Amino acid sequence: MQFKNLCWSALVAVSALSCSTQSKSLDVNKEVPEAIQLFNGKNLKNWTPKIRNYKVGENFGNTFRVEDGMMKVRYDQYDDFNFRYGHIAYNTPFSYYVLRVEYRFVGEQAKGGEGWAWRNSGAMLHGQDPKTMWKDQNFPISIEAQFLGGPDDIKSERTTSNLCTPGTNVVMNDKLFTPHCINSKSKTYHGDKWVTAEFVVLGDSVIRHILEGETVIEYSKPTIGGDMVEGHNPAVKQDGKAITEGYIYLQSESHPIDFRKVELYDLEKYKMQPQKLDGIIQKILQTKGSN
Repeated sequence: MQFKNLCWSALVAVSALSCSTQSKSLDVNKEVPEAIQLFNGKNLKNWTPKIRNYKVGENFGNTFRVEDGMMKVRYDQYDDFNFRYGHIAYNTPFSYYVLRVEYRFVGEQAKGGEGWAWRNSGAMLHGQDPKTMWKDQNFPISIEAQFLGGPDDIKSERTTSNLCTPGTNVVMNDKLFTPHCINSKSKTYHGDKWVTAEFVVLGDSVIRHILEGETVIEYSKPTIGGDMVEGHNPAVKQDGKAITEGYIYLQSESHPIDFRKVELYDLEKYKMQPQKLDGIIQKILQTKGSN
């Protein structure tokens, strides 16, 4: 009888644990926030362009446009690219979030584009307020998740979702990282195929770049510092200042690119609940996003 009672007690305990785990899983499912479609597929509402040598809000050459349900970056109205680096910022800053971007490189590079900018674009994270960018500024102070398209030679490799640091520094492997760029460990994406890039951004604690469910690079503690930003307001570049939030930009660096999805899961309200936050992030990364 005593043995049976022990067995029954153990069974009840296991069942309770299972039910508790299922309950927590259900709670996480209910908590997952709805994706915010930063790009609505119709127009550039809530986005602000900033192109070098032009005022904030001036979309020179219709560089950023919406056609066929995609945000497109084009240069058919340029006579020469002439270092006119462009960025388009979403008008709301974020701090804790998961960002999902679907992109593809198309066509030929604009005349005058530099060699390194071939099939080169990116998403700028924790960027400065676009309204604080000066007319001749080349890049926003930000963390750049660099997008690179693969070479035409399918045997050649070129990683994407790399890290670049215009006007910033980060900590990587417990050391201050000051070089401008470092490659991720991603595979190469050749041609004009669509690529889905995801980013887990948790204030200044950690930032992860994810492709196909795998973290390809990770770093933390972004701060203002370093170089590679020119023509900026010195009062904005407060070296050593922690970057805990900022604006999201998409880039124009001389090669045509399409964006068909730019969506964000705002996780701000969970930042003081690390266990719940982790569960929600995992759930988001298991989804393919909204259609």
